[in-house]
Parts: sequence; C-alpha cells; structure tokens
Amino acid sequence: MSGVSDYLLQTRSLSKKFKKQTAVDQVSLNVRAGSVYGLLGPNGAGKSTLLKMIAGLIRPSGGEIRFDGRPWSRTCLDHIGVLIESPALYGNLTARENLQVHTRLLGLPEERIDRVLKTVGLASTGKKLASQFSLGMKQRLGIAIALLKQPRLLILDEPTNGLDPSGIQEMRNLVRSFPAQGITVILSSHALGEVEQIVDDIGIIDGGRLKYEGRLGKDEDLESLFFAVVRDGRGKAV
Repeated sequence: MSGVSDYLLQTRSLSKKFKKQTAVDQVSLNVRAGSVYGLLGPNGAGKSTLLKMIAGLIRPSGGEIRFDGRPWSRTCLDHIGVLIESPALYGNLTARENLQVHTRLLGLPEERIDRVLKTVGLASTGKKLASQFSLGMKQRLGIAIALLKQPRLLILDEPTNGLDPSGIQEMRNLVRSFPAQGITVILSSHALGEVEQIVDDIGIIDGGRLKYEGRLGKDEDLESLFFAVVRDGRGKAV
C-alpha cells in the first residue's frame, strides 16, 4: 500500500445529492501522483458529477477532497486543469487567439501559448479558424487551454468521444505523454479498449458508488473486469 504522500488527489466518503437522488455515494478515490487514473462506469453512474466536484464546479453534499495531502480549497484550482464536455471555443478565432483570450482572462504570461500549442500538436495551424478544426483538433485545443495554468492535475471527461481512429490515437499518445511532464491525469471514458492502453490505475463506479479501485495489470482484461464488477458486483472491496 502506497503512503499518503504518493497520492496527489484523494476523496473521502465524497457524496452529492440532488433533491432525493444520490448521484455520488460515499466515494473514496486514491489517485497516485504521476499516474493516469481511469474512471470508468456506465452512463449515469456518477462519473461526471464526481469530476465536477473535484474541479470545483459543484459543491459536495458530504465527505472530503484532499489535494496534495491538504484539504481542498479554491486555491487548488490554480493547479488543476479541466476539460469536461465539449471545450468552449471561439470559432471565429485561431488556436493562438483562443489561447490569448484565456491568458488575458487568467492573467497568465503569453509565452506559455507556444509551449501548449506544441504539446497538443497544433503549432502549425496558423490562421485556420477553430470553427474549421476537426473534432479531434477542437478537443486538443480544449486541452491546450487547460494546460495554460501548468496544472499538476488534468481532468479529462470523455476526451475521445466522437473521434475517428486517427483522432483517438493522437489523444492516446497525448495523454500518455503527460506523466513525464509532471502532470497527473484523471480520465473518464466509455472506450474500454482505449483506456486499457492508457491508464495505470482504474476506479469503477456504478450507481454512484466506487465498486473497484486498483492498478491495471499488463495482462489484465479490462473489459472482463469491468463487466464482472458492474454486472455481477465482483472485484475488490473498496
């Protein structure tokens, strides 16, 4: 078992209720620093709600979030980059101009723009407008915006959704490159085959509860594990 210092993010009995519905129920995640953590679950399992609480977009009803060993506060958002749902882009602006808008809004140095454009493979898009980008390019520009803060944690919710095979491969390579840059990733996805090639650890959430958490072995069949946990309730107790 890793020590507390090995974890960049942990939740303890984190819950969210909407009126009479409990969307997230007593979830305790353990995300290792320098890892890609795959958050899996069926539609409506509570994944997006959980990520939105970590990202500060909605308030928990109960429980605790700890970032780098300390209780979560708004200042943690300075170190967290987020791409949840489709990125909010200005279609009439270029990639560089979109990033300039965000550096000015956030008070960040514009020197970071060239670095993040290179990181996501959009350095050569020139005067092409974001409205003319492919879906994969738009997703990568959304990630570039999230990277402007030089985050220690990057939250990606379904980043390969709707992408063609080429876009999926580009996204896979991009996500795998982040730990070497000191960026821990939480990745939510339905694409089990892709997740299997990207992640180090997984958490499986179903009905708002974390049913499984552990490292993904090299020879482990993620699809079989996923359905065993979700359909049959088997797997490690967490």
